[in-house]
Amino acid sequence: MGLKERLKADMKEAMKAKDKIKLSTIRMINSLIKNAEIEKRGELTDEEIIQLLMKYAKQRKESIEMYEKGGRQDLVEKEKAELAVVESYLPKQMSEEEIREIVKQTIEEVGASSVKDMGKVMKAVMPKVKGRADGSVVNRIVKELLT
Repeated sequence: MGLKERLKADMKEAMKAKDKIKLSTIRMINSLIKNAEIEKRGELTDEEIIQLLMKYAKQRKESIEMYEKGGRQDLVEKEKAELAVVESYLPKQMSEEEIREIVKQTIEEVGASSVKDMGKVMKAVMPKVKGRADGSVVNRIVKELLT
């Protein structure tokens, strides 16, 4: 079952269960997909939908930070609930230890020795962790291991 079909099935389930947060979040995701398909002038693949969801999840995380700084706990809770729904459709995220191992292997493969080689390492690591790790976490680990 593709991601779009899973979203449709989960939307029906959320309607029956009267789960307002899940329902509104799935509707928002479907809207994002529809807009992207109009822009692309064709169907999105599951890979493209995952990229879209990662971008949306990142926006939710940034919103949570901003609301926490502003002292809006009610909005923080709402955003966290939405983020949980979005993350349920994303591939399982890698732990920092798993990312660290991949980065160590890649540093050896490309022969990186200093922070100047960071671009080479990032270019080689990102395809390996695509969709399963946040780029900022990867960047931090690469920088940490090269210094």
